[in-house]
Amino acid sequence: MPSTMSSLPVTVAPPPSGASAGDVLDLIRSGRATTRGELVRLTGLSRTAVGARLAPLTEAGLVLEGDEESATGGRPASTLVLNRDAGLILAVAIGRSRCQMSVCALDGSELSSISHDQEVGLGPDVLMPIVIEHLRRMLAELGRSGDEVRGVGFSLSGTVDPIRVVSVDSPALAGWDGVPLAPYVREVTSAPVFIDNDCNVMALSERGGHLLSHDDVLVLKASTGIGLGIIAGGRLVQGHRGAAGELGHVKVAAAQGLRCRCGDLGCLEAVAGGWALVERLRERGQQVHHVRDLVAQAVHGNGEARAIVRESGRRVGEALAATVTVLNPRAVVVGGDMVGAFDTFAAGLRDTLFPATTALAGRDLQLLPATYGEQAGLVGCVRLALDAVLSPRAVDAALARQRV
Repeated sequence: MPSTMSSLPVTVAPPPSGASAGDVLDLIRSGRATTRGELVRLTGLSRTAVGARLAPLTEAGLVLEGDEESATGGRPASTLVLNRDAGLILAVAIGRSRCQMSVCALDGSELSSISHDQEVGLGPDVLMPIVIEHLRRMLAELGRSGDEVRGVGFSLSGTVDPIRVVSVDSPALAGWDGVPLAPYVREVTSAPVFIDNDCNVMALSERGGHLLSHDDVLVLKASTGIGLGIIAGGRLVQGHRGAAGELGHVKVAAAQGLRCRCGDLGCLEAVAGGWALVERLRERGQQVHHVRDLVAQAVHGNGEARAIVRESGRRVGEALAATVTVLNPRAVVVGGDMVGAFDTFAAGLRDTLFPATTALAGRDLQLLPATYGEQAGLVGCVRLALDAVLSPRAVDAALARQRV
């Protein structure tokens, strides 16, 4: 995994009046406050009140405090930092033909990771035990235990139910809908499990990348399937049933009469999704088994593969234009396996996206590759779990339980 994962910046709202210990940790974790004096200034609390908030955080091992030399040569200030070693985060990104797993410290830095290629179509009863064994082995090799895990971040394609931690509707993962995943994780840790779909976690990963500069971004996952993670005003948009961003199943004229893997006719994926492109090449006698094979051929100069990748970009651009016009994002970030052939795919996007949007929506629009490349799903899963277990509310609740 890229070393850029080692520091996941945190978007922090202004602390409320009467900031809690959890709010104080949020300021420290974000880097907005590194001394008691800065906490006093940002929270409006007295030094005594700030000390009262810091005490349980240091006692719980969440905050470390040490001295640093004063720039003026005066009394040194105490530097406050999140204790990265105060717990672990597990991340699991499950795809149609590959699973990625990692173990991370509390600051998001990776301690161990692994990628596992699997046969397409495996159900959770077969694949999840493999995932759990990988997690167990990584923890053992690190000399760590499941008791140290504070949260587990999961991603699946399609729509998920974060309360029940199940897939609700995933055309890419047959047999997964309605199957609870938390019981499998209990074989490794009793920590809470958090789940979202693959496009949303990819969007979350950009908080350490393009979202540092832009608040309105569409994160396009162009891979075996096609979907969007939508960030508007700096916030993830998930929709009424958590099904926002299903771009791959928008009906398009080019796919009229073609059967999609979801069972319907006319979906964008049927002409632009990686699975459809691979089928097309196979019909032409090409030896490809996955969209990653197609992308590799395109990168290495296969003219036919390059043409198909660019054509996929054109089809996606046609379908994406209305969304860009309505939402007016600053950037479209391309992730998924197609990011490996970003220039070719983006050229196709430009061919159709910009002519079909309004002049105002397209004037400043940027097309950008995903910051973390093929690791974006894992980075997003880590972010998903960290944002949950280190939120002010969660931290305050954990500290309250320790006092009981």
